[in-house]
Order: sequence, then structure tokens, then C-alpha cells
Amino acid sequence: MTPHAPIALPADVRSRLKALRLLPRRARGAHGIGQHASRSRGAGLEFAQYRAYEPGDELRQIDWKLYARSDRFFVRESERESPITSWVLIDATASAAQRDRARPPWSRLDQACATAACLVELALQQGDRFGVIAVNGLGVQLVPAGSGARQRDRVHLLLRQLQAQGGWPAVDTLRPVWERVQAGDLLVALGDGFDEAGIVLLERLAAARREVLQIQLLSADERDFPFTDGHRFRDPETGEELLGDGRVIRADYLARFGQAQHALQARLHASGIAHAVGYMDQPLDAPLRLLFGPGSGA
Repeated sequence: MTPHAPIALPADVRSRLKALRLLPRRARGAHGIGQHASRSRGAGLEFAQYRAYEPGDELRQIDWKLYARSDRFFVRESERESPITSWVLIDATASAAQRDRARPPWSRLDQACATAACLVELALQQGDRFGVIAVNGLGVQLVPAGSGARQRDRVHLLLRQLQAQGGWPAVDTLRPVWERVQAGDLLVALGDGFDEAGIVLLERLAAARREVLQIQLLSADERDFPFTDGHRFRDPETGEELLGDGRVIRADYLARFGQAQHALQARLHASGIAHAVGYMDQPLDAPLRLLFGPGSGA
């Protein structure tokens, strides 16, 4: 993604987003119902209004009695309990520049920005407040929480300008995260999950009563390790290099990768952080459906 390229979501992804609900666990029933009702419309408790059916809407929301009278499909929208502001935290360190051999023009940062755009659409369609925070070697860049279409434009401007560079910033530079993300807010972190400092930040946010979810964005190469010949593997953040024969080290790599993934999931679960993995060769909304789709446990 070039710095000023538009973030266009595929039509099929945009359609499927209509069935998702960006809700904290307490609004899903895990901790009871929220104390403050928002003005957003969704699959909530109290009827609010009708609107025309659109592709992607859930069939259970159609008012069939009204259809019988009018011969047109209408969807019932309801007032929804949602006392939160949603944030997207993007890891834009140098490792976000990684690309898949099967899809060379597309980087992990492209995947993160497009996923962030999906999350913005979810917040926008619900009438919620949302903001975005990006971290890299330059420190913290953010768009303060707001709502509406103009807020989406501000977020997209930041996303278009992001570049992957440097390592995870020092702890003292992360103060804007603590100043902006308030107790009770929902934060969705996007990144490879390999930075220890980044995971520690999520754990501390969760311990401080922020609702934290992590979407781990991985390449198909990381998942499958398709290398069969001599290859030079380079850490983009440290510059450290490893020379190896893909055939020889593949089995050991996959075993170690699986162990690392299991350890990460267990660690996040212990902190109450919901976790999903999104691969760069899968649809953008695949991890979002796991976290926010009907019947999900996020």
C-alpha cells in the first residue's frame, strides 16, 4: 500500500461486515448488560426503527409480517447497549513491511490498515466513537476518538500515511495510549504479536480495565514455511540474519512456531484478552467474524 493509496474494502467483505457487531463482552452478556445505552442501531433489546433490507443483513432481523403486508423486505433495528469507545492499535514497526511470496505487493501493514478500515466501518455503522493509534520507531501517531464520516476520513488519512519502520517504542513514549484509552474502552490490537513489549502493553491495559482484543496478522509464509532451498532469513527490526536450507529446518521451524503460538494464546487468555489469527492469504474479515460474528465469545 503506497502512502496515499485509498483503502478500498472488497464488496463481499463490506457486505459481510453488516452481520458483525463491535461489542464488548459485557454487552454480549459475559459481564451483564452495560449501564449506559448508546444511540447506535444494531441487534439490541429495544425496537428503534425499520430500514430497507440490504445484502448481508441477517435473515432473522427481517420483519416477515411487514413483508406480508408490503411485499418488501424491511429490517428491524434496535437500540443497543454500548457504553464504550473503540480503539484500533496498529503495530507499524519494521516487521510490518513483511510481504508474502504468493502476494508480493501486499504487506502486513497493508493487511493491518485494511483490517483497521473494517473495524472503523463496524463502529461507524453502529454510531459509536472510534479512534486509531499507530506505534513504530518514531513513537505514537494517533487520531483522537470521534464519530461520523468525517472521523473516518481522518482515520483513513493516517492509515494512508503510515510506514513500517523501527522497533517497538520505549515505554515512556507510550503515554498517549494511557491518556486516550480510558477504563471500559474497547481496544483491538493489530500486529504480528512477536514484540514482547507490545504484549506487555496489552496485558497492562487489560489489567487496568480496558477491554483488549488482539488480532494477530501473519503471512502464509510464516504459517506454511514454503522455503525449499538455501535462504537468507533477516529480522527487519534487528538486522540479524540466519542462513539455512529450507528443507532441513522446516520441521523444526513449524514445531517451534506452533509452540510459540500456543504459548501466546495461553498468555493472552490468562489476561482475559480475546485472540484471533488473520492470515494474509485469507479474507480481511475472517478474524473479525471469529471475534464479532453471531455466537462469538469476544
